Amino acid sequence: MYFDDFKIGYEFEMDPAVIEKQRMLDFAERYDNIPLHTDEEYAKKTPFGKLIAPGVMSFLEVWAKYLEIDLFADELIAGKSTKIEWYKPVFIDDILTGKGKVTGLTERNERNGLVELTINVYNQDGVLVLSDITEAVVKKRQK
Repeated sequence: MYFDDFKIGYEFEMDPAVIEKQRMLDFAERYDNIPLHTDEEYAKKTPFGKLIAPGVMSFLEVWAKYLEIDLFADELIAGKSTKIEWYKPVFIDDILTGKGKVTGLTERNERNGLVELTINVYNQDGVLVLSDITEAVVKKRQK
C-alpha cells in the first residue's frame, strides 16, 4: 500500500505465534543468556515460577507474523524506528496474537511519508503482554 492509501485507525491482525521451548532456549542462549530464560531450576525460585521468554524474542515472533501480511509490499522504502514496551511475562507455549493499527501519518516530501503503526500483542488469555510503535518510510503515489 502507498502512503496515500493509509488512514489513521486502519486496523489489521496477525496470525498467532507460539513460543516454542527449543526455539526460545536457542534464542536465549545466543542473545539473552540469563538464568531466567535458560535455567529451569533457577526460574522456579523466581516470582515467575518458570522460564520466561526473552522480550525481544517474543516481539520478533509476532513481528515475523506481521511481515507475512506484507502491509506495505513494494511501497516500503525503509523502517525508521521501533519502540517496544513489555508489560507481562511470556512463557513457553504461550500463543501471541498481534493487533495493529495505523496511529500516525506524516508527510515527508512529494515522494514519501512516515506511517506509524502501533502493534499490541496479547497472549492466549487476552492479556496485553507487549506493545510496539514502529515507523516506516513509505512511497507516495506519483502524480
